[in-house]
Amino acid sequence: MFGQSSITFLGYENKVVFSVVNFTSRIALLCLLGSPLLSFAVQAQEKPAPAASQADLTLPMPQPLPLAPEALRGDSTTKLRGYRPRLNPTLVTPAATKLAPGLENLPAPASLALPVKPEQVRITELRPLGLVEVENLAEVNNPNLKAIASQVDQAQSNLRAQISQWYPNLNLEAASAPAYTTGQARSVGANGSVTNSTTDRWDFGLALTAQWSLINPQRVPTIAAARDQFEKAKFQYVIALRDLRLQTASAYFDLQQSDDQVRIGQESVRASIVSLRDSKARFQAGVATKLEVLEAETQLSRDQQLLTNSLAAQAIARRTLAALLDLPQNVTPTAKDPARVFGLWQPSLQESIVAAYTFREELDQALLDISIANSQANAALGAVQPFLNIFAGFSGNVFDGNDPVIVAQPGAEGSNYDTAIGVNLSWRLFDGGAAAAQSRQNKQLAQENTFRFSQRRDGIRQEVETSFYELEKNNRNIVTTSREVISARESLRLARLRFQAGVTTQREVVDNQRDLTQAEVRFSNSITDYNKRLAELRRRTGLDQVAGCTPRSLPPIKPADASDVPVEPTPLIPACQAAAQGAV
Repeated sequence: MFGQSSITFLGYENKVVFSVVNFTSRIALLCLLGSPLLSFAVQAQEKPAPAASQADLTLPMPQPLPLAPEALRGDSTTKLRGYRPRLNPTLVTPAATKLAPGLENLPAPASLALPVKPEQVRITELRPLGLVEVENLAEVNNPNLKAIASQVDQAQSNLRAQISQWYPNLNLEAASAPAYTTGQARSVGANGSVTNSTTDRWDFGLALTAQWSLINPQRVPTIAAARDQFEKAKFQYVIALRDLRLQTASAYFDLQQSDDQVRIGQESVRASIVSLRDSKARFQAGVATKLEVLEAETQLSRDQQLLTNSLAAQAIARRTLAALLDLPQNVTPTAKDPARVFGLWQPSLQESIVAAYTFREELDQALLDISIANSQANAALGAVQPFLNIFAGFSGNVFDGNDPVIVAQPGAEGSNYDTAIGVNLSWRLFDGGAAAAQSRQNKQLAQENTFRFSQRRDGIRQEVETSFYELEKNNRNIVTTSREVISARESLRLARLRFQAGVTTQREVVDNQRDLTQAEVRFSNSITDYNKRLAELRRRTGLDQVAGCTPRSLPPIKPADASDVPVEPTPLIPACQAAAQGAV
């Protein structure tokens, strides 16, 4: 698979590279790119190279790449990406909205819940979970995904608020609904005359006004920017959802690896216990030395340390996954399935890169950023353009009582109303160049986002290539480490037979046992890294062309040579005391 992809990849570049290096350098270059290419290069070396003509030395003109707004989306509808991309729900696997059967008792705690007692955080249940169940829990319970979903709702509300600019404004104001005024006033004139007045009045008045913007230069670009922000928020939710699925799968693979490390540590401790037991028996029989017993004890201490580290890593991996799933405080997840190779990646490198370009929402977000900046530039210019509004108003007042008048006069009652309709114009003729400068700034921001698009495009390709090459590396590591495990296991078996026959020492058994432990650790790491890279490729390309591995059929009966030596828990000695013992 990879060899064919590499030859296609070199189809254009070899005309550039091979023209400046000799044929020996070609073989070295092909060896660096991958062993499947080696046979291709050797076959080329055995055949005499034809004389290069002047036409062969001419480099082909590269075909111009289509621009992103014109590039095909790559789906079944061949929808254009466009300057303002829109999310296609048919291309996105929606997040789960409810827990799957069997997981109903694992809802997320209340968002503001906070334990205050030790028994509220004490683990009372270990729940075995599979990868599909873990993804379901993450999509339903994860608080970060819920927060980003809330941002989508906020962007939608903001869009609805901006669309309201197309509607008229209707205001009702009642300054006195009703109002009662009373009071007295006394004034002394210059000639010494005294005047008394009193107020005793009821008022009821209201005003109803309506205004509609006939011309508003900032309305259309503002709504366009809000609509792009809403689409950008939806893209961000999809990105967060896919990142969450990748993060969940990686955390589950880490948990599987930690379980495997515990298993390896337990087997190593069992093997060390057997070796120590044999060494002591031979020492008591007088056919072994005290040095061999000490070597067995040292190896047992190393394996116990490996088991201790593995148990700690297992506990951390479990709680890390529990935090990601937002499980109840008293539940800890465990891996239901053992670590195994998830499958085989089918697409070639080139197919993966092109699929990533048509799949990744980060590129759509970059185009939306360009569109938003251009809309903001148009809105800034709209500040110095004329605004034309039509308005209508009605106001009325009903009163009963007198105004401040002389007491001797009688009170008054009545009503009044006013109506108005017209057009008003607002035009900022000069603002010192502020609007033009703000528009120019947003245009420059759009240009910056164009460069960001290019940077993100190159980053996407690098991510896909890195995951692809890492996947191949881990595939080769699985092959080599599996052979290493088989060889180390057989070497340990032979070393024990030689030790029991008295033709070798305990040192050879200890060395082979350590080699087996390290080989099993590397094999486990290779499987975990392979599965992670496979999950990254699925996330970064949007492809799901993974051929599942045939499950291995295991016998229902435990092998006869399996060790049944119990691994006793090591008592925990305080650190101060243990350090003092080691320093003696």
